[in-house]
Amino acid sequence: MCKTKEHQPASRLPPPWLLLYPLPLPALLLLLLVVPFLLPFLMDASAPPQYRRFSSRPGPAPSSVLASSAAANELPAYSRRNTLAQPIPAGLRREPTEHVFQSAEGKNRPWITLRVYSSAKSARSLPTFFEKENINGKLEVDAVRGDSIQAITVVVTGRIITGSNIDDSFVFLHHTQPIWSKSPDAPRVPSPSEGASANKLVGHCFWPLSIPLPRTVNVPAGSGETRPFRLPETFLERHTKVSVQYDLTIVLSRGKLRADNRIKTAFGYVPSTRPEPPSLLRQLAYQQFLPLPGPFTDPEGWKTLRPVLVRGMMFRTQRVEAKCTLSLAKPLCYARGTVLPCFLTLESSSPQALDLLCTPSAIALSLRRRVRFYNKPSSSRQDVAWNESMEDTGRAVWWPSTAADAHSDSNTRYLEGEIRLEKDLRPTSEMGHFSISYAVVLCPFTAVGFSSDSTALLSEPVEIATMHPKGPRTNAYSPPAYDSSRRHVGEERVPTFDVGAFF
Repeated sequence: MCKTKEHQPASRLPPPWLLLYPLPLPALLLLLLVVPFLLPFLMDASAPPQYRRFSSRPGPAPSSVLASSAAANELPAYSRRNTLAQPIPAGLRREPTEHVFQSAEGKNRPWITLRVYSSAKSARSLPTFFEKENINGKLEVDAVRGDSIQAITVVVTGRIITGSNIDDSFVFLHHTQPIWSKSPDAPRVPSPSEGASANKLVGHCFWPLSIPLPRTVNVPAGSGETRPFRLPETFLERHTKVSVQYDLTIVLSRGKLRADNRIKTAFGYVPSTRPEPPSLLRQLAYQQFLPLPGPFTDPEGWKTLRPVLVRGMMFRTQRVEAKCTLSLAKPLCYARGTVLPCFLTLESSSPQALDLLCTPSAIALSLRRRVRFYNKPSSSRQDVAWNESMEDTGRAVWWPSTAADAHSDSNTRYLEGEIRLEKDLRPTSEMGHFSISYAVVLCPFTAVGFSSDSTALLSEPVEIATMHPKGPRTNAYSPPAYDSSRRHVGEERVPTFDVGAFF
């Protein structure tokens, strides 16, 4: 219970927490970071306080009474708890999904079986593999005596498809791995089945498969030189005239007089791209669920774009002008499934114009995706017209700023906002003749009673990644009245690719 003022001596110092009251927000945030690390050095080692160590193990708590004077001279042990990144327990990891593909080609029952184990959610989805993952599986062949199989190989291909003709396809990945060959000198995958050890396959033969996928491939660029490109994510959309498709094919080669047998499946590929960590102050705000520090408090955490003028006619009678300054959270790379924080400053000599322009529905800030490709891979980029499609994939929601250093007045308004990034948003990618890029675009204001004179005001390129940055998860700050589904944005999920869309 706190003592009343009349019981305190006149010369007594005020409580320590009152000394922090006049400090600005940045100093308070830094104190929260620095003080826990300085406590062990500032304490008196001769008479340390008694601590009860945190432990997640069951059992009685350690005694708070020091057993001896020697133990009393020892400082308590400190351990820093890592709350930023916790490993996933082995028991919570999902088992790989098994996909089974069979072929009865030339026979009355299936005699070729391909089993693939992937990260897909269900066996009904395409097999899905992430960067650095191998394509693991098992191949089974029921061979009859006298079968003319000469060799078995596995082929992994990646293609950019821009049309229905055979020439409208560009192969950027082609990897071949031998499994078995009739020749004893050719490389073979070791098999525990006896029928696969001779120069002819007999009976039930099977081989384990583990096929590595490269992270990058060397592809000719626009000027003709070859340079490495990162493998793009599987891409297939109904209204876009380009797709990225990966295929896994098992080829059973026969003699010249007999046709080869094949079993084939498409699969999904997801690259592992991660943004750089945000500023230290933003990480602290995410970790402690505090309001985000604005660009005035945390200039290292924001990129402030050049100011633009918003001109127009208000109620068809009065010309107004406002200065608009947009800031985007740095780094300009954001994980899909999270949000893109933004900050807007509007200044005008007309308070009535500010009231119109600061309406949340009047500010048209969007994330715009651009898909570019061209149809002739053999031609130089300068000689071929690019095909391009653009689409807005998200629009910012806004609310009055609560930042301590951004107090609105009659001539200045501060607003905070964020753009929701869908979980299935395709990441930024480029592969020679194909690219997916993003930009944050500020379009003319669309307030009731206000007609703008300008077109697009600003455009700033940004990138979309597939993984969360290292550190605390990004929090959503939009009030529930704007979008109640935006409160939890930290979950990651395995992309699901429709099987039927590829066949």
